[in-house]
Amino acid sequence: MTEVLVQVGTEEHGSSVARVVEHQAWPVLKAAVEEIRPWQSKDGSIDFTADGAPAVADVEAVVQRVTEAIDTLSPLLPHDVAYHEALVKDLRRWADGGFEVPDFLDSLLAFQPAANREDGLQHLVVFPMYTQNGNLDRNLEAVVLRMVWPEWLAELERTRYDNPLFCGITFEDFTAGYDTHSAVLFPETIAVREAPERFSWGGIFCDREAARFRAVTEASVDILGLELPEDIAAMVTDQERCEKAFVLWDMVHDRTHSHGDLPFDPFMIKQRQPFWMYGLEELRCDLTAFKEAVKLESEGNEHGRDVQYAVLFDRMFRFPVSGDRNRNYDGLGGQLLFAYLHKHDVVRWTDNKLHIDWQRAPQVTNELCSEIEELYRAGIDRPKLVHWFKAYELVSTYLAPHPGSRWAKGPDALDLTQPPRKLVDDVLPDEFPLSMFYEALSKKLKNVIASTKGITAAGSERVAA
Repeated sequence: MTEVLVQVGTEEHGSSVARVVEHQAWPVLKAAVEEIRPWQSKDGSIDFTADGAPAVADVEAVVQRVTEAIDTLSPLLPHDVAYHEALVKDLRRWADGGFEVPDFLDSLLAFQPAANREDGLQHLVVFPMYTQNGNLDRNLEAVVLRMVWPEWLAELERTRYDNPLFCGITFEDFTAGYDTHSAVLFPETIAVREAPERFSWGGIFCDREAARFRAVTEASVDILGLELPEDIAAMVTDQERCEKAFVLWDMVHDRTHSHGDLPFDPFMIKQRQPFWMYGLEELRCDLTAFKEAVKLESEGNEHGRDVQYAVLFDRMFRFPVSGDRNRNYDGLGGQLLFAYLHKHDVVRWTDNKLHIDWQRAPQVTNELCSEIEELYRAGIDRPKLVHWFKAYELVSTYLAPHPGSRWAKGPDALDLTQPPRKLVDDVLPDEFPLSMFYEALSKKLKNVIASTKGITAAGSERVAA
């Protein structure tokens, strides 16, 4: 590593080093990464035979600027020195190999943020990667982030919600792949020669989630004429309070994927299933976080009620109308939650206003969680295809399937001589279309949702007109 003198400042949280993004080497690094990104193909390689392609020497010179900037910034972050050393080697090997498909496995294995979850600790991360809900190409990206690990959260993880791989994080700055709707940093998105035997961390940006939640919820409340209880109205206007709710929600949600009665493990084993199975899994994890939040509130935890309404509002307002309608499993989960609460008279759409029975909402939301948990428990004794149909039956009890759906017509409408994975081809891209309520809401919220692209805590007051 290049030896440099580093100005040290005082931080309010945990780490006592200067902000990486205020160092003169950070804009150099960021600009160099942005220069490389347009040259890359979808798989991260650079095709020097393409029209307008740069000369190899020009790309090598820009990568040299990247490695020099990393060498300069690394002393600010002594906890990441091993990672930065491996990162520089991976970058140089990529250059020496002619900028073919990048392989950053060595630096990925050296990056271990979950091993030192200190509140406020900074990390400088550079990888060729795609960003979920952002850029699907494996471009080089650079991001400076901070760990969110206050003592109250660490105590809950130690004593109640063990999740040693989870990292709550916030943005400091980022390159174009994160100037999007992406709010996660996951190791499986990084270009490597082979997947590690197991991943050792996963990060979720609670500042982006909170800022996006506030923008969409404030607009939805206004559009729908919803009257909020005083404490919930105060939460929606408070960025820091919302970040705390989201980091707790995320920690419980994340661990739930491997807890409970699990007839299948959709996110740890690659397998092809109808998208409503993934929708139910994501909703199960969210509703488990909701259920735990109800318990925490009853015990006097100040974040319990906030988590409940973060789950309800994000699921009911943003999820159903975000993204396209092609197998949108998160959208499906939001539709199902709203329809369930509507059918059980917890939410009412009357006189062009939305009304919520705040007293019954926790109980009835927990009842939906119980229905999904019972589906899973019974699914352990069922063949895969039977389980899929039972899950379809649960969803279609509350959501109307597309009138052209073959799955809605039942097993007799499908060729059951085919293996289950082939029957997934008969699933429509939009098997459960939006209701008229959501079609109207979507038109009114689309500009607000678009305005949250790239949002962070610094822009949390920004809401589209």
